[in-house]
Amino acid sequence: MTAELQVFRLPDLGEGLTEAELLSWLVAVGDEIRVDQPIAEVETAKSVVEVPSPYAGTVAVLHGEPGQTLDVGKPLISVAPVGISAPGGSGASEGASGSDATAGAASSAPAGAVDSPSGGSSSAAAETYRTEERAGSGNVLIGYGTSGGGEARRTRPRKAPAAVVVSAPETSVTELSLPAASRVPGKLSAVISPLVRKMARDHGVSLESVPGSGESGLILRRDVEAAIAEPRKAPPAPAAAEAPAGSLDSRTGLAVASRSAVRGVRKAVAANMARSRSEIPEATVWVDVDATALLELRAGLKKAGDQHVPGLLAFIARFVTAGLKKYPELNTRFETLPDGSQEMVAFDGINLGFAAQTDRGLVVPSVRSAEKLSARGLDAEIRRLTAVARDGKATPAELGSGTFTLNNYGVFGVDGSAAIINYPEVAMLGLGRIIDKPWVVDGQLAVRKVTELTLAFDHRVCDGETAAGFLRYVADAIENPGAVLSDL
Repeated sequence: MTAELQVFRLPDLGEGLTEAELLSWLVAVGDEIRVDQPIAEVETAKSVVEVPSPYAGTVAVLHGEPGQTLDVGKPLISVAPVGISAPGGSGASEGASGSDATAGAASSAPAGAVDSPSGGSSSAAAETYRTEERAGSGNVLIGYGTSGGGEARRTRPRKAPAAVVVSAPETSVTELSLPAASRVPGKLSAVISPLVRKMARDHGVSLESVPGSGESGLILRRDVEAAIAEPRKAPPAPAAAEAPAGSLDSRTGLAVASRSAVRGVRKAVAANMARSRSEIPEATVWVDVDATALLELRAGLKKAGDQHVPGLLAFIARFVTAGLKKYPELNTRFETLPDGSQEMVAFDGINLGFAAQTDRGLVVPSVRSAEKLSARGLDAEIRRLTAVARDGKATPAELGSGTFTLNNYGVFGVDGSAAIINYPEVAMLGLGRIIDKPWVVDGQLAVRKVTELTLAFDHRVCDGETAAGFLRYVADAIENPGAVLSDL
């Protein structure tokens, strides 16, 4: 019996992400899998996540190889339903061709069926795609599920299916016999991948004029790239074109040692920082703070036998949440609406982000509803989030939901920084290293533990008085921690 393969495409990963790198397969061709079983590990610009399958059955095809970058909407895995053997059985191979096409997504049809002039074969493909989009467990990724949770509903009777060409026993996928440039207006989109749509839109390419090289005339990324490059074939390459590694750089005259693609966390950080600099008119205020009393408080708790004394970052996080309650303008978001009008969005709560350096780059996990936590609670959550971020297991929600960021760059041995605000937030507080400095106490010169606090803020949401008031509040709390830490 010929199998009707269920093709699971790389799902929407959220946060505007359109691609992911395939790190490893967690299943192999021929394996029996269940619904919601992890099938692959992928790395996005945010984190490393395991992708669960919305289908149960036998693994027929793995579309892609570890190290390959896959676009959202491209086939990830093909599964033969429970009780039906996959075409070709174990003959299907990992990384099989077809990751750019919809092979296996179409339904089987009785041999000898005739292709109708009304486009019945295309209609069948369209119905298959709609069915596939509606199918699934609803649990593809945390926060991003498949669109349906049960049986797909057919909105209209399916027309007579077209003739199919059943592959030889060693081939793993049944293919539709369709013209290469066929279209199904209003039913089967000629473009599935959102990345392909965006690429065409950004380069002014009309998809109506692009011939698709995929099945049923599906327009693939390479088709749009060819359309973009077409007008540029005539002129010769510019003399200042980038040279490959090992050649001389035209501007400096130095040999090019290497070239590496900007991707993953570095790509996301670059885009976010560039947008912050281009859109936010930021200003910066700073102040030196005597942290001696706070350090003595921690030392006293340890001496008293407290086994879980919060770290300095947790104490300062507690001061920050108290300060944001007093100066809520710094816990907002500035938005420009499609009609050109602007709004300041205030939040009922504080998601406190903190910068964490990992092997994959700098990420900013956030403590949700941080204003409800004591210093001990903040310390526990900061430690947990730091661990999952460094393991690459933080969820998109944990990495993208902050409303204010605390950055402890003092751990790198520096005193201050002209920080770039973590877009789309409106402020960031930086903490420098704590060192011995001469300080005047009660008219006498003394050696004290001093740190520098730096606040970068969006001048659109508040003026210097508000920013200075918040910064002074946090500084006073560090110098006299008892009152703010009454609940510890």
